[in-house]
Amino acid sequence: MNNSLVYIGTSGWSYNHWTGKFYPADLKNNKWLNYYSKEFNTVEVNSSFYHLPKLKTFVNWGENTSGDFLFSVKVSRYITHIKRLIGCQEALDKLITAAKGLGEKLGPFLFQLPPNLKEDKSRLKNFLEILPKDYRFAFEFRDGSWFIKDIYDLLEEFNCTVVISSSPKFPYREKITGDFCYVRMHGPEGLYCSCYSENELKKIAVLIKKNLKKNIENYVYFNNDAEGYAVENAKTLMKMVL
Repeated sequence: MNNSLVYIGTSGWSYNHWTGKFYPADLKNNKWLNYYSKEFNTVEVNSSFYHLPKLKTFVNWGENTSGDFLFSVKVSRYITHIKRLIGCQEALDKLITAAKGLGEKLGPFLFQLPPNLKEDKSRLKNFLEILPKDYRFAFEFRDGSWFIKDIYDLLEEFNCTVVISSSPKFPYREKITGDFCYVRMHGPEGLYCSCYSENELKKIAVLIKKNLKKNIENYVYFNNDAEGYAVENAKTLMKMVL
């Protein structure tokens, strides 16, 4: 099994309610990321969705993690929810410039589109044309109208991948349009607050193993942070595939 093609972690790491469940009770919160990076090889940065971290923050994150660790960065809701992919070149440039502080630990950028944004090929195409070619980008569509051949073909043209989302609320499609696979696990029943069964995790393990046969890199993030389910599920999946 090629471990360098499998990145499994959680969506965010700074959760007070993980103390005692994942983080030792006496561990200070400024040590959480370093501790986390010894257990997992990647994390999805969630805070960047709400505000832009400073360059020095990204630099510090990179310095406080192991050498082979990777960060996926969630793009600002200003770009996805307010500007809705239109007229946001400046905001995108600021994010990428800051995220460069991670150096070689910078993984894909995640665009989480709002559920009330329906399929719009021209809007997406215009946006894809402004994306720099030397980074990876993943798009999580939360309305089913996006899951059509025209959109898949467009994403393939720009080597961007469609996110495979597991949740009780958003569409689930096992489709890969870029040269990597990006999976978000939001919870099987209650959104963000339910635990995956072993059988449910086996389905993702099968997907990963299938991708590995094709030399496709995999990123899987658990967003069901309540009760520490994300940590528990991520560790179980790691045992299944690594």
